[in-house]
Amino acid sequence: MTTTVAELVASHPLLVGLPGDAVAEVAGCARNVAFAPEELLFVEGGPADTLYLVRRGRVAIEVHAPERGPIVIETVGPGGTVGWSWLVPPYRWQFDARAIGPVGAIAVDAACLRAKADADDALGHKLVSRVAAVLLERLQATRIRLLDLYGTHSDR
Repeated sequence: MTTTVAELVASHPLLVGLPGDAVAEVAGCARNVAFAPEELLFVEGGPADTLYLVRRGRVAIEVHAPERGPIVIETVGPGGTVGWSWLVPPYRWQFDARAIGPVGAIAVDAACLRAKADADDALGHKLVSRVAAVLLERLQATRIRLLDLYGTHSDR
């Protein structure tokens, strides 16, 4: 049995529970994609043109540090979301994203999704609210990682 893109979109945690018409709107902008191990989904500074809904595999969100190379700041697995820079001008990636092993995802075209969100305030609000929740989770995870790296200093 073949699963449609609309069914995959409807079952992804970021979008689960959206009304049927909203799922159809998002699915109309989406396609199935695959990445080979070590393949970059996107590169810092490049045009942020896609929202990735991870279905299988893991994706490393990286920042490049001079003289150290890439530093993984987050790893996203199945059910996770990669890429939010498509939502805010100037629509440029702020990080790199690299496949750790084979990755399967739904790629949602950002220009298409923004146009549909602009045309439907309810859809736009739901998307922004859900992406904001992902951002908050990532910010909290980064905070914990920084505390692990640098610890707390009692001399401050």
